Amino acid sequence: MILDLDIGNTLSKWRLKDVSSSEIRSRGAVWTREEWRPGADIPDLDVVGAVRISSVARRAVLEDTVALLQRRVGAVHVAGSVREALGVTNGYEEPGRLGVDRWMGALAGYQLTGGCCSVDCGSAITIDFVLPGGRHLGGYIVPGLRLMKESLKLGTRNVAIDPDSEADELLAPGRNTVEAVNHGIYMAAVSAVNRIYAEVCDREGVALPLLLTGGDARVVSRGIRMPHAIWPDMVYAGLEACFPLTAAERAGRMAGAPHVPAPAALERIRAGLAFSTLL
Repeated sequence: MILDLDIGNTLSKWRLKDVSSSEIRSRGAVWTREEWRPGADIPDLDVVGAVRISSVARRAVLEDTVALLQRRVGAVHVAGSVREALGVTNGYEEPGRLGVDRWMGALAGYQLTGGCCSVDCGSAITIDFVLPGGRHLGGYIVPGLRLMKESLKLGTRNVAIDPDSEADELLAPGRNTVEAVNHGIYMAAVSAVNRIYAEVCDREGVALPLLLTGGDARVVSRGIRMPHAIWPDMVYAGLEACFPLTAAERAGRMAGAPHVPAPAALERIRAGLAFSTLL
């Protein structure tokens, strides 16, 4: 089995993948902690032959995790943000400072679509752009839904936004404090994604495929105006592309890759941007 780890600042996600069939056998998530314990935070290591890790947690968390795994597993692969990989040139002035989860998402998106806007809806919402030809432009970071709610300190942070709510409902004025908070932060989040996507496509003169991932991707998706796809395993797919260990991965097939709709015409994107600017 292959153990894939996506260690975030808040949650650490994992999945087990069969080496022979390339099928996902199990998956889970735990709160990111200072110390990881076999059997509690990660699955049974006796069945694991290799590990791939993407981590944006504190260095001590990653170092402790790697040390634990190296005692039990033969091969441990740790992803890092570098100047160039898989045809993509990192747009950061200091490539190593780009969050590795963002880099993995950008690489996966480029392998799938040949140029994309990748949006990770986690504790923060990160938006990255890769042009056709592989030039990563850099990106944007805005507070995520939960972070915005907690910043208001109104005692409502435990009342989550229902991911099955319709966008029209979430964008309407709230009729009580909880609704006002939830609808306000939702409006801020989806407005940021919509506007940033349109601004960059307009400036670069290209309509890019749009991909969403992260824990809040499903609810944010409901407010996105442009054609897009949700790819829960996008960071994992970046690990697969960087460290292919199965026959399917070596052939370029990434687990869970979605059907990506064609982007809207650039003229439509520009028209929507012009209209919003007038407002």
